[in-house]
Amino acid sequence: MTAARFTLTTTPAPLDAAQATTDVIDAHIAIDALAVTVNEVDEDRALWSVVAYFAEASEAAHARDLLSLEGAVVAPLPDVDWVRQSLEGLAPVAAGRFWLHGSHDRGRRRAGGVSLEIDAGTAFGTGHHGTTAGCLLALDGILKREAPQRVFDLGCGTGVLAIATARATRRAVLATDIDPEAVRVTRLNAALNGVAPLLRAHTAAGLHHPAVRRHAPYDLIFANILARPLVALAPGLSGLLLPGGHLVLSGLTRDQLRWIKACYLAQGLRHARTIVMGNWVALVMKKSGINVKRPAHGRARRFNCSKRAPGWESDL
Repeated sequence: MTAARFTLTTTPAPLDAAQATTDVIDAHIAIDALAVTVNEVDEDRALWSVVAYFAEASEAAHARDLLSLEGAVVAPLPDVDWVRQSLEGLAPVAAGRFWLHGSHDRGRRRAGGVSLEIDAGTAFGTGHHGTTAGCLLALDGILKREAPQRVFDLGCGTGVLAIATARATRRAVLATDIDPEAVRVTRLNAALNGVAPLLRAHTAAGLHHPAVRRHAPYDLIFANILARPLVALAPGLSGLLLPGGHLVLSGLTRDQLRWIKACYLAQGLRHARTIVMGNWVALVMKKSGINVKRPAHGRARRFNCSKRAPGWESDL
């Protein structure tokens, strides 16, 4: 893929004129623009500029001369990681004993608790999203009462939950993700946070990887993914859990809570805690033992908890 390294920016003009220039650039056989945008530059006077992106300065200059765009400016495109720059403005996240920060906030680490350094990168999850923060609060609550020995993080992203658990318990943690880049980033973050020897990260879809089976059963499982995969994986995740173990489910919204909760109650788990972060929910379920039955509470609403819940295939 050719990278854009130079821009051609026209002088401000009314919207109709700017759009006409954009159409000409797009359609001209002798102009090889990688992308063209129209940006409002003066709201009061309703003026817009066209910005065309090119691989070479000579290509941008050729387009300017070919279309006689007087006053148009050719300039190098700044070499900026826009994802990183946008996330550097985010403040550290406090979730119970856990303090998540980027490298730019390293000096703001708290004296107590568990500080985790997770920078913006090429995998999902920096701890600022409500799903991750909710899972960290759930972990903090569980650690106040118990000390998990076998931990599994399904859909690890940048590895925040696996690394937080390893740091807090000093126990080995298994982390998997369907995305190889997420696994690579998780390993890097584990090394950065001093828990590389404790973290086993594998690329895996679902629960069928040999490492998942080899280290089972677990007394703590995180599944911060999406609602439909959580439905599809309900029997498998529940089966991997030790009696007395906790299952932390997230990636679901408030309106999906009853659906997901019903699916896991149907597997014999009991509800332990619900953490709401805006419109996002972290649901904590617990396995009490074998053949646990739910008490009847009148006529129950029916939910589709089959393995083939509509649309789940596209999410896995």
